[in-house]
Amino acid sequence: MKIDWAALGSVFGVSLVATVALVGLFTLGIIGLSKQEQAAAQGGSATMARTGAYACFAACLAAVAYGIYLIVV
Repeated sequence: MKIDWAALGSVFGVSLVATVALVGLFTLGIIGLSKQEQAAAQGGSATMARTGAYACFAACLAAVAYGIYLIVV
């Protein structure tokens, strides 16, 4: 049995980058929601913060759905 170390390293690298990007995107969504609450407490409009947070969560959902699609198909 021979292990293709280059392919294994490539899979590891892509997985690491995808994981860090997905966690970062989710974190941006949570930060957007916290800014929404902060703006609402100060009496301002929080539409942009809420929209950005929902966009981040939608991108996370799309990435997860694409990953499941790749596994199933």
